[in-house]
Amino acid sequence: MIEIQGLVKRYGQTNVLDGVTVTFGQGQIHGLIGRNGSGKTMLIKCICALVRPTQGSIVVGGKPLKEGQPPQDIGAIVETPGFLPYYSGQRNLRLLAGIRGKIGKEEVRQAIRRVGLDPDSRKWVGRYSLGMRQRLGLAQAIMENPGILILDEPMNGLDNQGVEDMRQLFLQFKAEGKTILLASHNREDIETLCDHVYTMDKGRLTFVR
Repeated sequence: MIEIQGLVKRYGQTNVLDGVTVTFGQGQIHGLIGRNGSGKTMLIKCICALVRPTQGSIVVGGKPLKEGQPPQDIGAIVETPGFLPYYSGQRNLRLLAGIRGKIGKEEVRQAIRRVGLDPDSRKWVGRYSLGMRQRLGLAQAIMENPGILILDEPMNGLDNQGVEDMRQLFLQFKAEGKTILLASHNREDIETLCDHVYTMDKGRLTFVR
């Protein structure tokens, strides 16, 4: 589903990504481990077309990635999800869904329900806990039913029950045939969920298992 060849991202003389070549296969969970500054988030941003690489190529679902054209079949959490603080969760997602017009109100409600939130809550997102914001960010990622999910530290702010709920949800997505790229500091999440594991260090990707 995702093929990357010779990916380099350079700022000045520093390679943030240093010749990354990898294929992430369909219907699997691929784990990405690395310290802050290792290049994990930069790799994710390049796959989501949020950052233009210095060189190399990315193919998503058989289609080469083009600058300024985010892949249509990717749902993502990249860093802390950002929402309008004085709107409810449902209203935030309906506004975002309206940008592409692919789904309607009921699909938004289903996504919110699926991550364990109440779609009828009028609570402002600005009053959400960090864990609730993470759940809403996941609802945004899945609401258009993409084939690929790219999740950067999706367990941030979740309590133990929330973490377990998300693990079960990710395994359900895998069973549905979705491809998941999961970046996490938590080795237990990686060991529990992932079919394949990679480490990143100084912009270089290494296959672990």
